[in-house]
Amino acid sequence: MQVKETVADGLKREFQVSVPAADIDAQVDARLVDLKDKVKLNGFRPGKVPVSHLKRVYGRSVAAETIDKLVRETNDGIFAERGFRLATEPKITMPQDQKEVEDILAGKSDLNYTVAIEVVPAIELADFKSFSVEKPVVDVADSDVDDAIKRIAEANRAYAEKAEGAKAESGDRVTISFKGTIDGVAFDGGTGEDIPVVIGSGSFIPGFEDQLVGIAVGETRTVKVTFPTNYASDTLAGKPAEFETTATKVEAPQDTTIDDEFAKTLGMESLDKLKEAAKARLAAEYAGATRMRVKRQLLDRLDETHKFDAPPSLVEQEFAVMWQSINAEMQQNGKSFADEDTTEEAAREEYRKIADRRVRLGLVLSEIGEKNKIQVTDDEVSRAVIERARQMPGREKEVWDFYRSNAEALAQLRAPIYEDKVVDFILELANVTEKKVTREELYKDDDDKTAA
Repeated sequence: MQVKETVADGLKREFQVSVPAADIDAQVDARLVDLKDKVKLNGFRPGKVPVSHLKRVYGRSVAAETIDKLVRETNDGIFAERGFRLATEPKITMPQDQKEVEDILAGKSDLNYTVAIEVVPAIELADFKSFSVEKPVVDVADSDVDDAIKRIAEANRAYAEKAEGAKAESGDRVTISFKGTIDGVAFDGGTGEDIPVVIGSGSFIPGFEDQLVGIAVGETRTVKVTFPTNYASDTLAGKPAEFETTATKVEAPQDTTIDDEFAKTLGMESLDKLKEAAKARLAAEYAGATRMRVKRQLLDRLDETHKFDAPPSLVEQEFAVMWQSINAEMQQNGKSFADEDTTEEAAREEYRKIADRRVRLGLVLSEIGEKNKIQVTDDEVSRAVIERARQMPGREKEVWDFYRSNAEALAQLRAPIYEDKVVDFILELANVTEKKVTREELYKDDDDKTAA
């Protein structure tokens, strides 16, 4: 067998491979000998079929299988011998001429093919002990707990019917029945009976709730609105509509006394227990935000210390996925690049940089995990599936079956677990210092669009 490297351009490699016909023929004969005791042919006793006869009957199909196996094994040997890690699947170019193919299958000609690959570059990992990471820490203040409970109270506040003839005001809850039309024609989903809506909640089409101000029980009025351009239904998006709307009840919000009785309506033993639960939830939220901040810093540091050429094909794949998502989102929201104060060309350049960063960081994290034998256990994956199932009550079995039968989905579930374990490994080595910050500072918007 002869192997000749014909292309060595950056991360791209190409090899011309020649496999002698004698090597192929020897493996075909070995395979036929193995089949001799397994096949049954009329006129021959089991195990007594001559190899020459088997070759006439099965030679072509066995040769095809043998060549396929030989090409895979040869390629694996080429890559392993040179220490290559492949970025993508090899591109193999086999002979196309029919006579040449038949001669190869018949053992009359050598097999000559080319294999083109793109390799992952060698990555020299930084010294993680030199990393400095600042961990923002927020204490849950009593005022934060009080504010959280006030929001809970507002979300669970009671309403009482207003006096006869009273008109609805902003903040009131109005129960309405309506029938919508577009150009005088009713449309699917445009009718509702006894639907409660809080004026100012923003739960209805923009402009709808504002036109309910001043309505009284028994009153019917025509509410005129235009469906948003990004409305879920394409047949309604951007179209003007009229709703004949009748109010059947008008209720005013009642002040909620935050005490033990209120806590009990929420299933808590007392107000103190409610405060404890609210504090624990806030602490968990702050911890999650802190984790994201720390991870962002760490990824930025990894980006700074690991500059290398990422495999172009991987960058292109990542960019294609991102670009498709961006265009779909813009189309759904009825926006253009001009609305975002940019151009398509500038946006492409920016997102290609992000794609490059994501690919490089992915390779770095993978390298760290491999070199330090970091693995995701089956138990960790199972816990992730359980957590996903809990988010879909009533459909737990469906979730389990989905992941059990979908290897790709399971891999997507495993990936963030692996990434977090690698991040934790680095943090154990890095110099992490805590810094007290306010809640506002913790949640301050970060415009770093290069985040992975």
